[in-house]
Amino acid sequence: MSVAVSLRGLCKTYYRGDQALDVLIDISFDILQGDYLALMGPSGSGKSTLLNLIAGIDKPSSGQILVNDIDIATLNDAELADWRAANIGFIFQFYNLMPVLTAQENVELPLLLSPLSRRERRERALLALDLVGLSDRVTHTPGELSGGQQQRVAIARAIVTDPTLIVADEPTGDLDRKSGEEILLLLERLNREMGKTIVMVTHDQKAADAARAVRHLEKGELSGLVENRT
Repeated sequence: MSVAVSLRGLCKTYYRGDQALDVLIDISFDILQGDYLALMGPSGSGKSTLLNLIAGIDKPSSGQILVNDIDIATLNDAELADWRAANIGFIFQFYNLMPVLTAQENVELPLLLSPLSRRERRERALLALDLVGLSDRVTHTPGELSGGQQQRVAIARAIVTDPTLIVADEPTGDLDRKSGEEILLLLERLNREMGKTIVMVTHDQKAADAARAVRHLEKGELSGLVENRT
């Protein structure tokens, strides 16, 4: 199985005046194509920072981030924006949906800068919504949907561009238990049936148990790998 993401000597330091805060320290590991990885650790451990670096939202202080053999740490801001649009699907804890747009229109948003026609964008959005079980909610706005349904719209938006990598930041953190379980089943289906590579930050042990492997961070350093299942 080929490597989707390769991290080598990854460090991230923030500065408050003259004070340096080392958030990530010498992180090195690989994520395989089709893997489903959970990142866990206490608040302030660096897991969300690591997720943002892998997704190209932030840049490291030093080290390499190779995604399909492209070192994204060397890309300028414009190149990085283009790379994210083509390769990354984002799932956020609080959905980040546009409240005045319908489910279909929200899912279409990542396609607006693509060369696809209006009809093609609509067809892709409807297909993505069907995959997440919301084909009967395409004209509903976020305010007309439950939290679980809004997260499904967010997942449809994340997969509509057929990304290389799906990154999820606490995707069940704002949901009740039943809705959270449904979202985890959907993510597992995307991984197992569609072969999507998923990296998820979570505090939820049940969410971590749904992943294939878990990486733990403590004070910016890796503390081990737990294999869950194949």
